[in-house]
Amino acid sequence: MIRPRAVNRWSGGRARGLVILSLPGLWVAAVLGLVYAVPGGVQWAPAAVAAPVIACAGTGRRRCVLVSGGLAVAAVALPDTGQLLGTEVAVLAVLAVCFRLADRRARLAAELDRTREVAVAAQQVLLPPLPQRVGGLAVAGDHLSASRGARVGGDLYEVLATPYGVRAVIGDVRGHGLEAIGTVAALLGSFREAAHDEPELGGVLHRLDRALHRHLRGRAHAAEEFVTLMLLELGEDCGVQAINCGHPQPYRLCPGHPGQPSARPLETGEPFPPLGLFDPGPDPKGVPCGELLPGQALFLHTDGVTDARDAAGEFFPLLPVLEGAAQTAAHGGALSAPALVDAVRTSFVRHARGRLTDDMALLVLHRDAPRVPVHAGSARTATGVPGVPRP
Repeated sequence: MIRPRAVNRWSGGRARGLVILSLPGLWVAAVLGLVYAVPGGVQWAPAAVAAPVIACAGTGRRRCVLVSGGLAVAAVALPDTGQLLGTEVAVLAVLAVCFRLADRRARLAAELDRTREVAVAAQQVLLPPLPQRVGGLAVAGDHLSASRGARVGGDLYEVLATPYGVRAVIGDVRGHGLEAIGTVAALLGSFREAAHDEPELGGVLHRLDRALHRHLRGRAHAAEEFVTLMLLELGEDCGVQAINCGHPQPYRLCPGHPGQPSARPLETGEPFPPLGLFDPGPDPKGVPCGELLPGQALFLHTDGVTDARDAAGEFFPLLPVLEGAAQTAAHGGALSAPALVDAVRTSFVRHARGRLTDDMALLVLHRDAPRVPVHAGSARTATGVPGVPRP
């Protein structure tokens, strides 16, 4: 949560803040220096009136404005300029205006802090941090918004433990930043319900498609809106199913397999068009994608990662970064979902130099422990969860 700042919000550090704090006094000292160094001719003393203006523009603190105004009044009164009364009136008038502006600035800053607190809370509810483990898998995710100051944009992801296995979604709404948040909220809300209710992955896709059309109904240019989407289901038998709607292919990370690539695309079959641009039909099926064995991981991302360019126009080299992480794990280490996400994010930000033209999202699902078989005598109820009775 963002808390109200007790320090100068305009300073980038303590040293810079001290310099800004001392600027009005330095200005008054410089004016007095000119008054006594260059006697006669130009009247320098009236220039001291700028001191409260400098304080207002620098720190914005009312106390600093008052102190700087007092210094300006004293600076004007010390030398005999022959224009004492007029200059003192000008200083007091400027001081009153700057004090009023500083008061308004303080109230606006406090209101902005409260607004940011509400915005951060709302964004965390929409896309909360993922738990460290979901259904026996280590999970990690991260996202960056292309809109300055926003934590959520047009990319979405979620991982849930359901009676049908672990189900995950990652998607990219047309557009980016704040304008796409409404569509993200509609899709995530639908997925969080459908993932628990629908026995087949195709049923989840139908629910998402209906949610998208309900959200866009009556909107201008609704026919042009779409969402690239990847649905995954990881069963207790280590099997993986996927439905790809125009989304970038995930990568399977297989550290410790000599003679094989450490990171290779997960074959998800012929992709559907993006959601919103086609009718899923009566019976879309999840595509079997093999098994995710102990020690292996799935890496999912949005196209904001691979489309990012550096200053020379080169695309982000995602595959070499993943290969490096998997190779490191294969030589005495252990693949870690949070460490992998952090490594890719760090490399991505360094490559793009913080200049994002599109939202980005990363998601890692890591089977870091052998599957514990369910004994024949274990109670499995209609809920699909051992030992949990039907409500």
